[in-house]
Amino acid sequence: MTDEAKKPEAAAQEPAAGSPELTINDLNALRTIIDVATTRGAFKASEMESIGKVYNRLNTFLESVVPPQQPAAAQPQKQG
Repeated sequence: MTDEAKKPEAAAQEPAAGSPELTINDLNALRTIIDVATTRGAFKASEMESIGKVYNRLNTFLESVVPPQQPAAAQPQKQG
């Protein structure tokens, strides 16, 4: 028996080689794609409500997992 077979929780935590991954950067790209496609008129008016709901859910999720960036002036400077 291999170590992975003895510890199924370890195998569940680490993605298998070649398994699909979705990152925060991917989700940011999707948010941008929806924004650009909407601006360019890629969707029918009847589709806008469902697309808007997905966009809002995606945006809310991203705002909750990515901390807001502080302006450079507000960040403490390192003394060296």
